[in-house]
Amino acid sequence: MRTTVGWRAEGPGTTLRRTPLERRELRPDDIAVQVDFCGVCHTDLHALTARTGAQDAPLVPGHEFTGTVTEVGPEVTRFAVGDPVAVGNIVDSCGVCVMCEAGQENFCREFPTLTYSGTDRHDGSTTLGGYSREYVVRDRFVYALPAGLDPAAAAPLLCAGITVWEPLRALGVGPGTRVAVAGLGGLGHLAVKFAVALGARTTVISRTADKADDARKLGADDLLVSTDEARMAEARDRFDVVIDTISAVHDLGPYLRVVAMDGTLSQVGYLGPVAVETMDLLAGRKKLTSAGSGGTPATAAMLEFCAEHGVTADIELLPSARVNDALDRLGRNDVRYRFVLDMSDLSAG
Repeated sequence: MRTTVGWRAEGPGTTLRRTPLERRELRPDDIAVQVDFCGVCHTDLHALTARTGAQDAPLVPGHEFTGTVTEVGPEVTRFAVGDPVAVGNIVDSCGVCVMCEAGQENFCREFPTLTYSGTDRHDGSTTLGGYSREYVVRDRFVYALPAGLDPAAAAPLLCAGITVWEPLRALGVGPGTRVAVAGLGGLGHLAVKFAVALGARTTVISRTADKADDARKLGADDLLVSTDEARMAEARDRFDVVIDTISAVHDLGPYLRVVAMDGTLSQVGYLGPVAVETMDLLAGRKKLTSAGSGGTPATAAMLEFCAEHGVTADIELLPSARVNDALDRLGRNDVRYRFVLDMSDLSAG
């Protein structure tokens, strides 16, 4: 086994402690990556806070990171030592089901192997995430980091970015499309950047007007306050696509009502049960859909698009030693718009 160091939860709760970690020796198609920058996702916070009772499996979060190749297995041909790379929240899949063959490994029928708290398909071990100095990963799930992308600001593209990129592309967003993005957080601000770069007329929907300046800086044409009933009524049937990135439980009705005839509400922020009034769908043949993460072709295409259009996340960069501060502030929504951890301090001491 290989030894590295990272931030691990020893038991229930959110506190992470620096500790030695074991990584597998490289298989023939593996790559060892020095993790340079790792984004802090709401999923990380949820995974930590959801832990109850004594659990044997260690938890090392982190599933959106960039870094540098330090070693390759004998069958690897796409990468060499020193290459800048990126890794997202899926690190393996069955490779043979209809979804995998379609390049949608994120929907693998055998369930994809997640970057952390997943089950390794070869030895059954629990995967440990990117809050560490090294990660060993199958080469098929490693992406070349295009030149010109800031590796720290690019890290959140591998989760937050691809989560909103896939539905925008699947729904054909382009010049002239009327897009609304509900919620302006880690997912939402990237959805706005992508929609604008794709040529869409873009509106932000927020609970208050205090993000109006941010919305404009991101390129949005307008901000619609969801609590302003008069303005929401004026916006009825206006948008071809609404990307709902709100992570808390909420009523989908107001957002469905602003979807245009034959338009779509794509719910990507909250991953729990929802209730829908059928009339909100019926009146206008509206569609409700969702998406999660992305397949390897879409992720690679997204990174190239980001390099071409200069799209990266708006981040606050912190040394990894402040990971618990980052998680605490994330729980209070005290970040605009994504924390990224600089993992270089793990090499010290």
